Amino acid sequence: MSQVNQVRDAERTKRHILDSTVRLLSAEGTGVTLARIAQDAGVSKGGLLHHFENRDHLLYAALIDANERFREEVMQFVDLSENVPGKVLRAYVRALCGGSEFVMRAFSSSGLWTQLQSYAGAKEIFQSDSVQWETDLAADGLDDDVILIVRLAAEGAVGAWLVESTFSDDHLVRARDRLVELTLPDGDQPASLRTPGN
Repeated sequence: MSQVNQVRDAERTKRHILDSTVRLLSAEGTGVTLARIAQDAGVSKGGLLHHFENRDHLLYAALIDANERFREEVMQFVDLSENVPGKVLRAYVRALCGGSEFVMRAFSSSGLWTQLQSYAGAKEIFQSDSVQWETDLAADGLDDDVILIVRLAAEGAVGAWLVESTFSDDHLVRARDRLVELTLPDGDQPASLRTPGN
């Protein structure tokens, strides 16, 4: 087997392990064993430990991977045809509020991020990721207060949808549409959203 094929096989194996880790942490919580993750990924426990030297290393890698995947998912919703500031924030809202199954699962009360809150390195990773989002969203040209309100509302909307049986799919769609509208300049907003006197 060529060295290139060995590298690709190793990358595929790591990908399977990380995918299994994210899925099982979300489904079964932090009590899931390395043996269970290895079995789900189709490798031996020794094979798992070859790629991730211990549980902490695996959890760290899974959290970093999930944050990167979240960012990739959001960026898939950027509409380059929109010629006004706020493209990334609108993509963030769209991904959270029904556009991406991965993103919605990650934000659920049993999702990966909830499960890893107690992981020793999680706080620093979450803070670093949040700062990066703040930087990216601010560079997109919207007022900081608009960004803050829309971002928090989108995160709250998906959280409510995931835990409240009275918050329907229609509610989530309506919240998404309204939040997207809030990121548009007044001239592009429906009359119902414009500030009185404008």
